[in-house]
Amino acid sequence: MDKSAHNKAWSYAALVTAIVCIAWSAIFVRWTSIPGPASAFYRCLIPAIVLLPTWFLPGRRPKLSLRSYAIIAIGGFFFALDLAFYNTSILQTSATNSTLLGNNTPIIVGLLTWLLFRRRPAFSFWVGLALAVAGSAVIMGADLAKHTKFGLGDAMALAAAACFAVYLIATEEIRSHTTTLEFLRLAILSSTIFMFVFTLILRTPLIIPDHRTLLALLGLGLVSQLGGYLALTFALGHLPATVTSVSLLSQGPLTAVLAALLLGEPLTGYQIAGGALVLLGVGLANHLGRPENEVNAAFGETADMGGVESNAGDDVTAYPSKKLL
Repeated sequence: MDKSAHNKAWSYAALVTAIVCIAWSAIFVRWTSIPGPASAFYRCLIPAIVLLPTWFLPGRRPKLSLRSYAIIAIGGFFFALDLAFYNTSILQTSATNSTLLGNNTPIIVGLLTWLLFRRRPAFSFWVGLALAVAGSAVIMGADLAKHTKFGLGDAMALAAAACFAVYLIATEEIRSHTTTLEFLRLAILSSTIFMFVFTLILRTPLIIPDHRTLLALLGLGLVSQLGGYLALTFALGHLPATVTSVSLLSQGPLTAVLAALLLGEPLTGYQIAGGALVLLGVGLANHLGRPENEVNAAFGETADMGGVESNAGDDVTAYPSKKLL
């Protein structure tokens, strides 16, 4: 296996790992006995504490400009909003419904990268996206049929999708200036600070009432947050945000299976059919879109996970100079 294929395999392995870890987040949230913003705060705080010793590791850190810190802070702010909306929506609607509505992120990512950066996704991306969204609509429609109206939990899930889209774009933009670990430390730290401020504004109690909640929060912080987003940040360093966000749609079917097994939410025929459409759309977007030809070469130069370095060559499209700020 040549170096290029090896790097591609690592990138997709990281993306799959991220999807599996993040898919558990709805289960962990449902297992807690505290409000959504509180569990979101601990989801940020726990990995922030785990990563604390890494600030003292020897070695030279990349020098970041004030603008780079500002972009990371903006990403952290919107990620904190994403978690607050998402965790609250899980407690007010089904785990499957919340996850699938939250997975409307690719629509927003695709439109924003096109409108802000003039980087229009390939036609195959839109074909895959249409199938994936159609699959999400099948599952969502079957679930919404059980409710008398489109509820607050559903609206919060959609708001979470919009906030996560901004986080993904900010992550992709700043990856040309820092390493995976450096970005993750700064992003989680800023998200933790913003989440703490949100809980103060909302007057949300942060007391952990029982051992089950504590274990669920540890899973949420270590598996879904630290493990999931470390892998996701690495994948974003080698794959465009549009392809990554479409792939994240597969959280929906996986969460549906987990919810059926662990939360007693039965898996219906509509969910199975919709899940198949989602996975088909993800496959088309990744295979036909040839994402390796869209990667920003600068991202690969700074990735440092497991000693793997990108070998992005001449067949890449450079990231546009147009910035978020």
